[in-house]
This record gives sequence, structure tokens and C-alpha cells, in this order.
Amino acid sequence: MTPPLTLIGMSGPASPLTTGASGGAAEPGQQAFTSTGTTNWVVPAGVTEISAMCVGAGGGSAGTGSNRGGGGGGGGALAYGTFAVTPGETLEVIVGAHGNGGSGNTSSGQSGSATTIKRSSTILLSGGGGGGGLSALSSGSPQTSRFGSAGTSSGTERDGGGSGGRGGYASYNSAGGAGGGAGGYSGNGGNGSNANTNSNGSSGGGGGNSQQSYCRGGGGVGILGEGSSGANGSSNGGSGGGNGNAANGNSYGGAYGGGGGADDDDQSSQGGPGADGAARIIWGADRYYPSTNTGDV
Repeated sequence: MTPPLTLIGMSGPASPLTTGASGGAAEPGQQAFTSTGTTNWVVPAGVTEISAMCVGAGGGSAGTGSNRGGGGGGGGALAYGTFAVTPGETLEVIVGAHGNGGSGNTSSGQSGSATTIKRSSTILLSGGGGGGGLSALSSGSPQTSRFGSAGTSSGTERDGGGSGGRGGYASYNSAGGAGGGAGGYSGNGGNGSNANTNSNGSSGGGGGNSQQSYCRGGGGVGILGEGSSGANGSSNGGSGGGNGNAANGNSYGGAYGGGGGADDDDQSSQGGPGADGAARIIWGADRYYPSTNTGDV
């Protein structure tokens, strides 16, 4: 059930400051949105420009068992941008919820939801959710059409941001696919690895690794601005890019936006869930994504 709408205003002090490149005549401030659902955010007094980011939720992986290793969930995409606003206007911030893993060996995972910032009906920024991993067919390894798709970013005020990584492929009589990493500020998330292979490239959150006995989720991405790239998984999940969290040993996607990983085909288990999405808005002189004075003040 969607939680009731809430109104959130300025989180920084309200004393005047000389107008700068971003924010207008207001003290610098920020607001993070990490709970799923919809919030109506009111632009603080004196703020005429904001910079914002959003990352979509990760998809869940398919369930495993009876020689079926399901596909990994895709990572959520990241979008950021800096744009003009009017003091007192209301923007709608919708934080995407993670996709759950499939419940059995023929059950696919659920897709993650997009995280979106809107002005009325206009989508300003949107980080698409990762797709749910598909269950394995009764033959074939790897099954290159059976995975969670990568989330993509969009929006009328989008300045940049990367797609999520795709989930690893499903397989019959082999390990399942790992989760895809969340999208980065200047590159895409790492793809989840396929059955019994090492994971491949990363730029946002690292893709998870898939080996028998450890099939992991993808890494998440941080919301405080661009940092170091996430690393790919080994015996653990993909690590987080720029303050994002690593996936854990239970095949969960890492916060924020990592895709869930499937287990080994010999294990009868539910697929790993993806991670929820998130959004953040900043304002003040010379503060804008991806990396200019984006930390909390």
C-alpha cells in the first residue's frame, strides 16, 4: 500500500546568503529520500535552482533448484541534473521499491520500480528500475535470454547518469546468475556474471559474481555524489560505487539500486531481492551533481 503523502521543506538554516551559482538567496541545504513511496517536496524560500539525483530500485533474481539456476536481477539506473525551480512550488519525489526474488525454481523475480522526480505531469529525472531475473528453462547453459534487464535513466532535466548492469544469465544444471550493479554518475553498473564465471566490468556498482556455493547480488551506488567505481564480486557480492553498499552474502542487492543474485542450481531457494532506490536534492551556492560540493552541509 502506498504510504500517505508527506510535505518536506528545507533542511538547512534559513538565514540569507549571497546568491550563488546554484540555490538562489538561501543557505545551502539538502534533503535525502530513502523510504519507498511518494513525497511532496516544497522548494524552500529563496531557492531558485536545485541539483538532484535519483537511482532506481534493483530487480530480484529468479528462484533456483532441481538443476535450474535462475537469472540474476538487473541493477537500477541513475540520473542527475541541475535545474531552475520556483520558491514554494511542489515537486513530487517517488522512490522505487525493490523487486522480490522468485519463490521457486520455475518462478521469475520481480522488477524494481523507477525513482522519479516530477513537476506536475513532467518527469524531470528518472532512474529506471532493474528487471527481474527470469527462471531457467529445462535445458541450456548459459541461457542468454534469461536475465534481469538493466534499468535506464531519462528525464527532461537529465544532465547525466548511467544505466544499471544486467543480471547474469540463467542456466540449467549450473549455478544461477548474479545481480547487476546500480548505474553510476559517469558510467554503467557492472553486469552480473553468468554461471560459474567471473563477473565483468563496472563503473557504478560492481556486478555480482556467480560461482557454485556463492552467487551474489550487485553493488549499490551512493547518493552523496560521484566517488570511486565499485569493484566486481569474488567470493562476495559486487562492491558499491562511491559510498554505495556492497551486496551481502545472502544474494541481496547492495544499497542503493543493486540487483539480487540467484543461488546455485542444487539449492532449492528463493531468489535474492534487489535493493530499494533513493533520491536526493541539494541547493546553495556552487553545489551541483555529479561532484561539486555535493556532500552534506
